[in-house]
Amino acid sequence: MNSGVTAERVYDALKSRLLSGALLPGERLEPARFAEELASSVTPVRDALHRLTGERLVEARASDGFHLPLVTEAHLRDLYAWNTALLHLAVQSWRQTPSTVRADTLAADAGRATAMLFGLIGARSANPEHGAQIAACSDRLAAARAAEGSALAAVETEIRGLALAFDHDPPAVLLKLLRTYHRRRAAAAPDIVRALYRARANNRSIADL
Repeated sequence: MNSGVTAERVYDALKSRLLSGALLPGERLEPARFAEELASSVTPVRDALHRLTGERLVEARASDGFHLPLVTEAHLRDLYAWNTALLHLAVQSWRQTPSTVRADTLAADAGRATAMLFGLIGARSANPEHGAQIAACSDRLAAARAAEGSALAAVETEIRGLALAFDHDPPAVLLKLLRTYHRRRAAAAPDIVRALYRARANNRSIADL
């Protein structure tokens, strides 16, 4: 296997692991450990961690290596606000031609369904940068979205409502629902953060059995 293929394999596997909820926010990421788990040398692991640092999914701390970022209430509210702004930009830049894309085949899991739906919103924009930034924001919000179901009621129903608006309603209706969606999460940020840390601590405990 050539070095390019190995680097992409390690990057994809490591990113998937970081977004899976198996690690605690703030946890130190040991390149040697990941290299052993991924049957790789340390170099492509370090390269992947640097790449993920550029995507803001990993923090590189001076003299202290790589860490999964901490999640705070203020940080989470900022991400929700940024996601709102990106989605509004995308919707306002939608192409005038009718879209054949529909949101009726979203994933069953609410977190992945949300990322898929927001990706579809970005994909309809005439500016491809909107879609790229929405996808990056979805990666950074993956942990919070996995915890939202423990902090908020009827999340799946809410996502289905957004999907129906995407498929059938005027953009103004979808924008109003998106504002409500994000305001609700910003208000519940303390509960979402608590649920996130509790869930990841439980995942770690189960893994250690």
